[in-house]
Amino acid sequence: MFKSKFTLQIFVLVLLTIGFQVSINAQATRTWVSGVGDDVNPCSRTAPCKTFAGAISKTATNGEINCLDSGGFGGVTITKSISIDCSNEIGGILASGITGVTINITAAADTKKSVRLRGLQINGVNTGISGVRVVSANSLVVENTVIDGFTLHGISVETSANALKISVDNSTLRNNGQHGMNGFLIGSATASISISDSDISKNAGNAFNFGVATKVAIQETNMSGNGNGVVITGTDMTLSRCVLIGNGTAVQSNSGTVRLFGNTIVGNVTGLLGNGGSILSYGNNAIDGNTTNGTSTGAVLQN
Repeated sequence: MFKSKFTLQIFVLVLLTIGFQVSINAQATRTWVSGVGDDVNPCSRTAPCKTFAGAISKTATNGEINCLDSGGFGGVTITKSISIDCSNEIGGILASGITGVTINITAAADTKKSVRLRGLQINGVNTGISGVRVVSANSLVVENTVIDGFTLHGISVETSANALKISVDNSTLRNNGQHGMNGFLIGSATASISISDSDISKNAGNAFNFGVATKVAIQETNMSGNGNGVVITGTDMTLSRCVLIGNGTAVQSNSGTVRLFGNTIVGNVTGLLGNGGSILSYGNNAIDGNTTNGTSTGAVLQN
């Protein structure tokens, strides 16, 4: 009888230990951060974490981190599909001397490899490296986000993933030391990038710098006061209903093709520069008041 009782006690202890480990390792599909949170918490709504880095380890793949209140929640490295959504509060990332958000998803089991960033203010305070750095992923969505004051790029795309898709909407990339968005390391013709309703201003280099074969569409976006507006090398780009003003060269094609629909290109040093590539104007663009307006390398008549 004593032996049976002892065995039962051991069995109960084992079950309690397993249950404790499961509770520690359990990850929620939705977690929360707060300016008064603590990363030792489970990141629930009633016991939020302090930082994005603290919350991401407690958030399940394809889950979501939300902000309970306004605050600075620190830089984060993302290694799984996830959403960080602070649309209803100010979700700040102060990235002095570092990259604000690094995305590096390599796990084979994570088939989506998708990141969604919404409602963030990512500030490099003029010492940060890049605002968002994509090392490995299939998909990135950036919405209602400000990326400001990095020594390199607002968004740096450094992956050659064939299925790569990036969407930037209603966002601001400004005051960066090199390019607003740098996609020079994109290495696949099947990759696609869409930018809409955004402001890409006062970047020391180019508003957009794209290289090698990929598809890019930019619409209803302001590009002002940059070193240059759009510079492509081997890219197929459509530029529609955009305003480019106060840049060095507004549109430059070193190779590849830029198609222009309904844009305003005024007050730049050079309007259009076909530097070995093609710039096709569909006849409904306002290109005037630049030091040198330049000319398209070909015109396509509208149907």
